[in-house]
Amino acid sequence: MALQSGIPVSFEAYFPRGAFMVGEVEAVVKWSDDGQRQGQDLDKNSGHPLWQVRVIDADPEARKGQNEVTVKIASISEPAAPPEANGLPFRPVFFDGLTVTPYVKETGGRPRVAFSLRARDMKPAGKPRGGE
Repeated sequence: MALQSGIPVSFEAYFPRGAFMVGEVEAVVKWSDDGQRQGQDLDKNSGHPLWQVRVIDADPEARKGQNEVTVKIASISEPAAPPEANGLPFRPVFFDGLTVTPYVKETGGRPRVAFSLRARDMKPAGKPRGGE
């Protein structure tokens, strides 16, 4: 049977040292084929509006250019951003129902594998995940 959605992955497997949301929760814009804005994009499976957040991977071993990712969340209402940590603009975050979908992306004429991340829910993270 072919997968109908992303591949389920645990938060701890994808973000073993934790993750931090930066910026704000934003609506995912739906674009027409001719480049016109058409409101907010919807999740193909649930029909719920799509939201996105920028996330910094706390793993110090993450390669340059791969430590910031975008996670999309399908939710009827805008997900609440977790509180900032110690007055910094970083918000420790945890994602429930995390899935990853690999795809091929052209960069500079060279194809490479990239990953699209989706989550069912976003919550404030528990205790910090330091060098355990």
